[in-house]
Amino acid sequence: MKLATVRVGGKDRLAAVAEDDTVAVLSAATPTLDDIVRGGATVLDSLRKDLAYAERHSLDAVRLSAPLRWFNRDILCTGWNYWDHFEESSGRREGQDPAERPQHPTFFTKGPGTVVGPEGDLAHDPEISTKWDYEAEVALVIGRTGRSIPEKRAWEHVFGLCVANDVSQRDLQRRHGGQWLKGKSVDGTMPLGPWITTTDEIADPYDLTVRCAVNGVTLQEASTRQVAFGFERIIAELSWGMTLHAGDVVLTGTPSGVGNARDPQVFLRQGDEVVTEISGLGRLRNRVVPRDLSSYHG
Repeated sequence: MKLATVRVGGKDRLAAVAEDDTVAVLSAATPTLDDIVRGGATVLDSLRKDLAYAERHSLDAVRLSAPLRWFNRDILCTGWNYWDHFEESSGRREGQDPAERPQHPTFFTKGPGTVVGPEGDLAHDPEISTKWDYEAEVALVIGRTGRSIPEKRAWEHVFGLCVANDVSQRDLQRRHGGQWLKGKSVDGTMPLGPWITTTDEIADPYDLTVRCAVNGVTLQEASTRQVAFGFERIIAELSWGMTLHAGDVVLTGTPSGVGNARDPQVFLRQGDEVVTEISGLGRLRNRVVPRDLSSYHG
């Protein structure tokens, strides 16, 4: 199924998106998508039955919200997971280049306050940063809690996949001691969605095309076959001694073409339209808008 959160009558409702671009909107009494992800097979089976009685709308008649709004913790992220991206950034990391290709996935986190919906505005404040960069990524949504998960059992713990854009502030990313949290956690800068596609609908997770376009110009395009570390490896290494909880979101890295590595560099500006698309998983369309993030907000 393709499960979404839609805004109807001023309230968020759970919905299922069909292949003909119609949407089955469940009643307000139905659990949220956050609840469904955490509920296991029994809750998902019950949802399938409820769909027979759901309201039907065309997809363009509803507004999509971020599919998840309740996060256990920070978004879990993977860096340098396409070797072409690792190589394109060589010499551009301002003294933070590793000596050689990593032998294990590189992990970092970003705050859940970054999340915006698939049609939401991307915040931009030049007082915070002058280098706002785009990074199209596949996101995994954990649906079953586990620790030290073997690679061969990794997909048992994944509820579904969706699209994300790990918008980064490159100057902040370099400024704070070589760690990336600050330059990845500015409020309102990570589109997520447009829905969660359950794993049973994905024939081959390594046959997906990841794209990002800014103002109609394609700047990133790659196959998930190009990942340095497979999704199973990411889950296995991330969970080694550390529990992954149902509801956790794991980003799996971005391919080459990021703005910081281009010559000349390309950074997002106010008014830009960013379209992030992954074949079979959907499309995000977000406008970069001014937002005062640098003033005190108590």
